[in-house]
Amino acid sequence: MTAPQPASSPLTPHPSRILGIDPGLRLTGFGIIEQAGQTLTYVASGVIKSGEGELPQRLGVLFAGINEVIATYQPDTCAIEIVFVNVNPQSTLLLGQARGAAICAAVSHQLSVAEYTALQIKQAVVGHGKAAKEQVQEMVKRLLNLPVAPTADAADALACAITHAHGSRLGKHSTAGYRVRGGRLV
Repeated sequence: MTAPQPASSPLTPHPSRILGIDPGLRLTGFGIIEQAGQTLTYVASGVIKSGEGELPQRLGVLFAGINEVIATYQPDTCAIEIVFVNVNPQSTLLLGQARGAAICAAVSHQLSVAEYTALQIKQAVVGHGKAAKEQVQEMVKRLLNLPVAPTADAADALACAITHAHGSRLGKHSTAGYRVRGGRLV
């Protein structure tokens, strides 16, 4: 008679795809990572260029571009950077409209959308909220084992996705109810 064998290994977690978005009217960065347990894997990244022309057409280009990224890579969730208040209120409004186009594209595909400030993203990826763009690019390269650092906009989008992955491992799927104190999310 053979004794029952114990389970040899725990079940491998089902991977989840996260779309990170760094909104901008001229250039919107996107990054897709896959999360399986504590392992993060690079899938794709790039930028969507809205070109020149009237605002409605440029927003339409961003909306269509995010739709195409979602259709191509089939993410399970979306994380987007929150707009900061700029010195120029007009620039802030335009950035907010670009962000709205990206959020609408994600929601039109029934994706949940988590929002993170630049401070939260830099804190999660680099370790402090005052990190320079080059530091974010280098840490994204290291965290995802990339041969070269991605462009600034793509790195910011990937960093947003990484932030969401780190938060989901801790059970913090959104930033609602959290505050930043001393550069840390509390």
